[in-house]
Amino acid sequence: MSGKQEHPEREPRPYKTLASEGPYSPGIGSALITMVEPHPGHELSYNRWYEDDHFISGAMSMPWMFAGRRWVATRPLQLLRYPADSAVASPVTAGAYITVYWINEGRYQDHLDWTVAINRRLLPDGRVYQERTHVFTSFQDYLGVVYRDGDKGPRDIHALSYPYAGLVVEVYDAGADQDPAALSAWLREKHLPGKLAGSPVAMAMVFEPMPLPGKTPTYVKPVEGVGKRITVLYFTEADPAEDWERFAGDGAAAEASGLGRLEFAAPFIPTLPGTDEYADRLR
Repeated sequence: MSGKQEHPEREPRPYKTLASEGPYSPGIGSALITMVEPHPGHELSYNRWYEDDHFISGAMSMPWMFAGRRWVATRPLQLLRYPADSAVASPVTAGAYITVYWINEGRYQDHLDWTVAINRRLLPDGRVYQERTHVFTSFQDYLGVVYRDGDKGPRDIHALSYPYAGLVVEVYDAGADQDPAALSAWLREKHLPGKLAGSPVAMAMVFEPMPLPGKTPTYVKPVEGVGKRITVLYFTEADPAEDWERFAGDGAAAEASGLGRLEFAAPFIPTLPGTDEYADRLR
């Protein structure tokens, strides 16, 4: 006898079944973009909770979420934001941290099912930090990218892995009588190519917010402007504060287009994972 113990055939585990079906390309289908303001006095504890627990258990360990990165706005960066009467953040300086994640193309609903289920555990298990406010959090459909250097630089799928020095977030709302698709087309075809040419901005990625799922916890602010809103993420090779004039005219450009209004423009720099760097410079 070989000494091996025979085991009866078992039904395949769900992990094997799930992995053998459906799309699995490396492309980006959607993103989770979440901008949060820790409550005063809780900056350090919020930062440690997010990095040591939530970034992993509430995001990166989930199926079909293949990249993520955190960014922070120190007080000097917050003061560069505009417009003052932003429809996204009130006051416009709210939202010191933003985290961006990529979700595989064709897998949004699968990821959503998992994240809703895991959050039903995290909250009763005391794994959700309450001393924070969601300012701008939503899953967003990916509409396309504009590259400064054509096919010579990192691709969109690498944007959260490449060591970019900064991130600029802009949020536009289409006019009451305008189609957001026209606003998106204007950005991608007319406004962004010229803006990126000869600049420290390597790429600009365009998204459209989607409604939060019906089972979303009540501490997450409902998404406003769905169906009218467009988000642009700019990945920069230099601190965006050093080149902020490049973004200062985007509100006027949107108004001149007649297609919509810039509701939020904000620069961020990357956090230093595993540290509390910048957490004491938010106020």
